[in-house]
Amino acid sequence: MKIYDYDGAKNISGERIRQARVTQRLTQGDLAARMQLNGVQIEREAISKIESGVRFVADYELVHFSKVLGVAINWLVGEE
Repeated sequence: MKIYDYDGAKNISGERIRQARVTQRLTQGDLAARMQLNGVQIEREAISKIESGVRFVADYELVHFSKVLGVAINWLVGEE
């Protein structure tokens, strides 16, 4: 499977995920734990890679990031 870059990143939501996490004073480990409680098997290292744009974000992960962080999916992908 070929995964394409967008402006040098593998995702467009990483920066917004980081912003929401930091605003809520969550560590990457805290966020990973909350995602796991919601059924998404993801580790702290994967959160770090997502936030830095070196890891692809699956659609189901984006749905759960939205729920866990309490933000709209549209906001996570840069639409206000």
